[in-house]
Amino acid sequence: MPTPAPALQDVPAPAVPRWLLATRVVKAYVALTKPRIIELLLVTTLPAMVLAAGGWPPMWLTFATLFGGFMSAGSANAFNSLIDRDIDAIMNRTRNRPLVTGDVSPRGAAIFAWVLAVVSTLWFWVVVGSGLATVLSVLAILGYVVGYTLILKRRTPQNIVWGGIAGCMPALIGWAAVTDSLSWAPFLLFLIVFFWTPPHYWPLSMKFRKDYAHAEVPMLPVVAPTRRVAVEMIAYAVAMVLTSLLLVPVAGMSWVYLAVALGAGVWFVNGCIQLYVRSQRGDEKLKEMRLFRQSIVYLTTVFAAVLVDPFLPDMLSVWS
Repeated sequence: MPTPAPALQDVPAPAVPRWLLATRVVKAYVALTKPRIIELLLVTTLPAMVLAAGGWPPMWLTFATLFGGFMSAGSANAFNSLIDRDIDAIMNRTRNRPLVTGDVSPRGAAIFAWVLAVVSTLWFWVVVGSGLATVLSVLAILGYVVGYTLILKRRTPQNIVWGGIAGCMPALIGWAAVTDSLSWAPFLLFLIVFFWTPPHYWPLSMKFRKDYAHAEVPMLPVVAPTRRVAVEMIAYAVAMVLTSLLLVPVAGMSWVYLAVALGAGVWFVNGCIQLYVRSQRGDEKLKEMRLFRQSIVYLTTVFAAVLVDPFLPDMLSVWS
């Protein structure tokens, strides 16, 4: 008689290589830091450092500040993921995050977040060597974790407005890392990001309105008519553009920066106005994500202009 085939449950599962398991764990912990958000934060740090130095700051200081900023922001984002894991489990957009899928345990995430917080603080104090940058880094972590995540996010539609202050801190941190002081110029960079945050984040909230409503997170697009949200976005965008233009007299920016900041600002404000027009017409497709992507292009463009501006006299003299 033929030998019967072994039962399915008797077949051993193929062993997963240790290197693959380790890679998955590393990827999960990196995901806790939300690298795409950190990219935007670092976009504002480097130009602030260059503007403060009037050119390239020392390369080691540049690396140390950016790396410290990565750890500091990663800590805040990891704490945010830990605290908001119940919300993330409900929302379709976030249900694949590591704490929801179980790739990282809550205990592991807490240890990871605390380690990053402590190491980043010591890093700014010892390696970057700026007491002011250290204090600002700590305030940024506390602002995002306590101010935004624990206090504001689940309680007020203005959560992202005031909670977004933490995301403005890298401009101050970058400046302080170079000068160990602050002046009006970095505060203007801070305000550009502050006014930019609502028209950047609210389009995303519009797109995922049902998700936020299901999770009972009172983002403004969840609790207010689209028309009101669009009007507020236009107001913030206009304030953002005006602030960016103030850098010209305050920081001595060139006409090149003026042209870029004005052109990018008009383009982005027009995007906000177009969303308002579509909401007034009752269009089903508001094209929120288009405006969300425009906001990223705007911020990158303006801060790239800040980065390049100190080098323009030398560049123009070479061309002339």
